[in-house]
Amino acid sequence: MGGHRVAITGASGRMGGELLAAAAADDAVEYVLAASRTPEAVTSGDAPSAPDAVVDEGDLDDALEHHDVDVLVDFTVPDASVEYLRTAANNGVAVVVGTTGYDDAELETLESVAETVPFLRASNFSRGVAALRRAVRSAVEALPGYDVEVTETHHNGKRDAPSGTALTILDDIDEARGDAAERVHGREGDQPREGDEIGVHARRAGDVTGEHRVLLAGNEEIVELTHRAGSRGIFAAGALDAATWLVGRDPGRYDFDAVLDADRDTGDTGASQ
Repeated sequence: MGGHRVAITGASGRMGGELLAAAAADDAVEYVLAASRTPEAVTSGDAPSAPDAVVDEGDLDDALEHHDVDVLVDFTVPDASVEYLRTAANNGVAVVVGTTGYDDAELETLESVAETVPFLRASNFSRGVAALRRAVRSAVEALPGYDVEVTETHHNGKRDAPSGTALTILDDIDEARGDAAERVHGREGDQPREGDEIGVHARRAGDVTGEHRVLLAGNEEIVELTHRAGSRGIFAAGALDAATWLVGRDPGRYDFDAVLDADRDTGDTGASQ
């Protein structure tokens, strides 16, 4: 079997550029279709990461069929993303989604897409973040009654707050505790902790790729678990690992943990080379 044929939406954006570079270096990717609202801004010509074809995102429907795409990878914004995912589903194309910040109506659209094609969505495609989440669940279970605070830091252009990864970590904490604690976003004035709440803090500064920190405190001790992303390339590599794994599977929802577990079972790190 040859390599996979991948479509990348938002190809002129920051993550789009990382995905193009990762795809160019990935032997599992045979063909890259880049889709962008500004196709002239997409890297082309003699650049090592130049895609095989570039189309306007308004022409995505015809392009998916014409270029025989196996899987679409989407890191864009919610309103645009739902349209691209509908288009992929209508063409029977599997989808890997790293977009965050959807509202309830948009999430319903995602559910309908997952009924039609293989669908894998993650708030973060870093293997380190996956390890962090597992460590957080273990620590919370081992330290009942400890206060928990979650802090995330991202670049000054990130729109959604808290980050999708922070929200996922908060859900992990709730699951580990067995109930949903009240989430207190930031603190101002007279704000002592009350009950079993979780403090949540979002910071936006400079060009920070991403940092997530979970603090547990009690019994005169502190435990801190932290992940810092050095570049967006780690997210791109993880998303392409997921895309390769997803092609050919039955319609339905899948998660990034399944990709990591499959790699562990085979002894393959799955890292793009």
